[in-house]
Amino acid sequence: MNQCPQVYIGMIEMNDLSEIHTAGFDLEDVKFTFTRDFKAAIQGIEMDAKESEMMNIPRYVARILEDEGYGQIHEPDMVVELKQAIVKENVQGEFELSTLDEYFYIRLRSYMKRLSENDYDKVESMLNSLLRKRHGKIIHLADSARLTTDLSAKMTVEERKFYSDLHDLSKGFTKQIMGGKR
Repeated sequence: MNQCPQVYIGMIEMNDLSEIHTAGFDLEDVKFTFTRDFKAAIQGIEMDAKESEMMNIPRYVARILEDEGYGQIHEPDMVVELKQAIVKENVQGEFELSTLDEYFYIRLRSYMKRLSENDYDKVESMLNSLLRKRHGKIIHLADSARLTTDLSAKMTVEERKFYSDLHDLSKGFTKQIMGGKR
């Protein structure tokens, strides 16, 4: 009888978790507009595109083509999304989280890699503002309750891991102080 190996998410390091989800993100299709003709055959897959043609192709392929000057990736402006996220977070109650797409930080990091140093610094400053706000809320929530489905749906993959780790630490700390049963 073959058994599937068990994977314990709680034991995955944050960097590994981020890399796993980033790999999945890079495999997702993205709209790409060609600015010049392109023809290639890679491992039996043929791609033939004319100038101004738009295709859905994996993000990692689109990045390579964009870097080589064959066209442009069409993705949402993450600065606008970041500003909206900050406004939504500030409007929420002191211990209420606004909803972020589970890949929000992954998409933002990908976007930031293509920015000039000056623009990067500005976006990084805004991101730190959002992180500080959400960080404080998550710490409070993780100390008081287990992660619910509703709350989980409002968090990114990184935030869910952070919440789970904090909750376990808080429980362990309380148990250490309170001791076992009498």
